[in-house]
Amino acid sequence: MKYRFSWLIPGVVLLTSLGMAGCDVEQTEEGSLPNVEVEGGNMPEYDVDTPDVDVGTKEKTITVPDVDVDLPDDEPAVGEPAAPRAPAPAQQN
Repeated sequence: MKYRFSWLIPGVVLLTSLGMAGCDVEQTEEGSLPNVEVEGGNMPEYDVDTPDVDVGTKEKTITVPDVDVDLPDDEPAVGEPAAPRAPAPAQQN
């Protein structure tokens, strides 16, 4: 079911923006922020017991498997430049 008035919102926005573009606005009086007084307050206090964490380093030897990869000869290897192609022929008028 399609909305019957789907054009209504974009139409109102368009008419409003056109109406605002036709307005001439001039500032007649300077504005100012209100005066606000702030008195001291009280922040809540919390008693938090955190766990002890020991951070350190250890030297450890890890054996890594040796992986052999055989690439096909007809395609260039990853990271190697491809063979250059012949340039396109120039168009003659």
